[in-house]
Amino acid sequence: MPSEKVIITCAVTGSIHTPTMSAALPVTPEQIAEQAVGAAEAGAAILHLHARDPADGRPTPEPEVFRQFLPRIKDATDAVVNVTTGGGHNMSVAERTAAGRQLAPEMCSLNMGSMNFGLFPAAERFSDWKHAWEPKYLEDTRDFIFKNTFADIETILHDLGEANGTRFEFECYDVGHIHTLGHFLERGLVKPPLFVQFVLGVLGGIGPTADNLLHMKRTADAVLGDAYHFSVLAAGRHQLRLVTMGAALGGHVRVGLEDSLFIAKGEMAQSNAQQVAKIRRILEELSLEPATPTEAREMLQLKGVDQVAF
Repeated sequence: MPSEKVIITCAVTGSIHTPTMSAALPVTPEQIAEQAVGAAEAGAAILHLHARDPADGRPTPEPEVFRQFLPRIKDATDAVVNVTTGGGHNMSVAERTAAGRQLAPEMCSLNMGSMNFGLFPAAERFSDWKHAWEPKYLEDTRDFIFKNTFADIETILHDLGEANGTRFEFECYDVGHIHTLGHFLERGLVKPPLFVQFVLGVLGGIGPTADNLLHMKRTADAVLGDAYHFSVLAAGRHQLRLVTMGAALGGHVRVGLEDSLFIAKGEMAQSNAQQVAKIRRILEELSLEPATPTEAREMLQLKGVDQVAF
């Protein structure tokens, strides 16, 4: 679906990076709320959110931790809240979806296939760790499958979509995931307009190249037709190059410290807001206008902030 304006999503903390990797990574509820609000003020229309244990920064699925920052964000900004169902690799599907089921946000992420999800190379880059859990958490992904079966997807669509009116950011890490989404579209279990996130550069998924992004776009055009909007995220140093390309192709963009800890080559980002401000400047220099949260809600046909349970 062609869009006149570009939705900026900010993925504020995620479950990939660990506290040792960046002092800017928000881990406590106060830090997550502060950085989310800052990202919204910088131009993010959607805030993609994970939770972390306040004591040591490890990813947590606990709804009560989400409750410590989601109301603060809602009170301070009108940005769309998008709660993860990907969680962290040490969580069951039931744990990963607990916050979405209880809090009924306007949006949740939904991963469109099982895959190898390799974070273990990052463990080799550090020797001094802030917390003992970090190196094992990363190394364990050497023998890990990120489970998202057809049954898992059906369950999430029912428990969050049908039950709560939540719509989804469909995360596609490879072309097969686009075909899986097409399968659910054919069955009528997902309804347009679909918001499809092309994810490039995660070890185990499609590589972060311009050709691969074009391939993802061509595949989605063939499989989904005019039923979708697309957005682009790319891991690490590939972030700004590929999201800018996605915007030039008529798509939306995602940045944030979940996806990259850098703001430029060799320069660590100081905040999520800094990344949002940079991509906003790039968009405006390309004569592209960022969408407001209200415009994002209209494009994606979201239920509205008055219908959430936090």
